[in-house]
Amino acid sequence: MPINLTKGQKVDLTKGNAGLKNLVIGLGWDTNKYDGGADFDLDAAAFLTGANGKVPSQEEFVFYGNLIHKSGSVEHMGDNLTGEGDGDDEQIKVDLSKIPANVEKVVFTVTIYDSETRRQNFGQISNAYIRVVNESNNQELIRYDLGEDFSIETAVVVGEIYRHAGEWKFNAVGSGFQGGLAALCANFGIEVA
Repeated sequence: MPINLTKGQKVDLTKGNAGLKNLVIGLGWDTNKYDGGADFDLDAAAFLTGANGKVPSQEEFVFYGNLIHKSGSVEHMGDNLTGEGDGDDEQIKVDLSKIPANVEKVVFTVTIYDSETRRQNFGQISNAYIRVVNESNNQELIRYDLGEDFSIETAVVVGEIYRHAGEWKFNAVGSGFQGGLAALCANFGIEVA
């Protein structure tokens, strides 16, 4: 049975889970009935941040345009352009043993592609979740259902794994942003054109 979290709740990942190394972070969502003429293209991403909460360089931003971190520790499994079907819409694999020492957190986000032009926001999204799966046995360890807390936001920090006293923990963040990917990137110290 996975641990179901609420917003702001933190839980140990590696403490009591000896040997936990390879994770699959699954992100999923559904769109509400909406007829704006354009597909809903949501994009998952990961920011590998230092102690200051910023990425050291643009290479620490793993997304559909940079699928794997140079260390091999974080790998995006590809862009889903429609979110159709059951199960995870996008997945990011994490190898805890390969995360560089200068990385304190891996932050998982979801943004709506071209949200301004398409006039889309997270108020039109339902059943959004993040789950953490032990890749070695496919066991779901943690699940956080975001609920319907969003209205005009176009980007969401869903959750993060972070180092604490030599162990890895998970934090259910659930924090929304207006301004889509550009606002999110600026928050983590990346300028986008």
